[in-house]
Amino acid sequence: MLSLLFLPEPALAQKLKPDIPYVESGHDRQILDVYTPSKSSKKRLPVMFWIHGGGWQAGDKSEVGLKPKALTERGFIFVSTNYRLLPGVTMDVLIGDVAKALGWVYANIGRFGGDPEQIFVGGHSAGAQLAALVCTDDSYLEKENVSFEALKGCVPVDGDTYDIPKIITTAELRQQLYEGRLPRFGHRQKFGNDPKKHVNFSSVTHVAKGKGIPPFLILYFPGNPNTRAQARCLQEALKKSGIPVEAYGNGDSNHSRLNNDLGKPDDPATDKLCQFLDRLTGKKR
Repeated sequence: MLSLLFLPEPALAQKLKPDIPYVESGHDRQILDVYTPSKSSKKRLPVMFWIHGGGWQAGDKSEVGLKPKALTERGFIFVSTNYRLLPGVTMDVLIGDVAKALGWVYANIGRFGGDPEQIFVGGHSAGAQLAALVCTDDSYLEKENVSFEALKGCVPVDGDTYDIPKIITTAELRQQLYEGRLPRFGHRQKFGNDPKKHVNFSSVTHVAKGKGIPPFLILYFPGNPNTRAQARCLQEALKKSGIPVEAYGNGDSNHSRLNNDLGKPDDPATDKLCQFLDRLTGKKR
């Protein structure tokens, strides 16, 4: 039976229920953590569903930094999920795990005081690609009986694979120009080594009017030309389809710090995140 852990004060002021299976008798990695505010609320709370990074080959749901504390203190429930990893499964199966976890949240978060009709989806690096894709390609969530109407916002953080063909072309052109070595298991291989799959796994491919795609806040580190270009590419696709979007580049940061600093009181990306969440939940600042 799962235990309810109380994390030590004052560092973390929220309750954690860890390692909840989102697939019955599933894989060891098909589990998630639910963080709830230390004080109960009479109203149902919005939910942040978080997807870790790690190049689709590594990472863990525990790598959440200050985000659970910061968001539970703002009246959110925070859910962090694991998923099976490459090369043990293919990319479509991996994405399916993320959708299954979100489907579990939709069906069960009410038991924790959460509102299944107010789910925000976020993720860092590889998790940013996964977050953006499940919020634009509705086929994954449809299989889990979740509609885009339940999604209130998407927060991808410093991803470089919203347009996979472009990042593959960029890497391979650099290799040709500068005679560098390409990784044996780079983006081309991770996403199936098939141009059609590369297109289909790109969130920009699925952006369109009338689908109910939620508003986006795209956070990125502008010192990285890949994540900067990809953020702008996704931003432009969303704008063209009339989907509310803001992209914010924090220059005083880097790929890891941008994610790790989310939740710090004086962090500018955190302030952008709080403004985004407050606006969409109707909270007055």
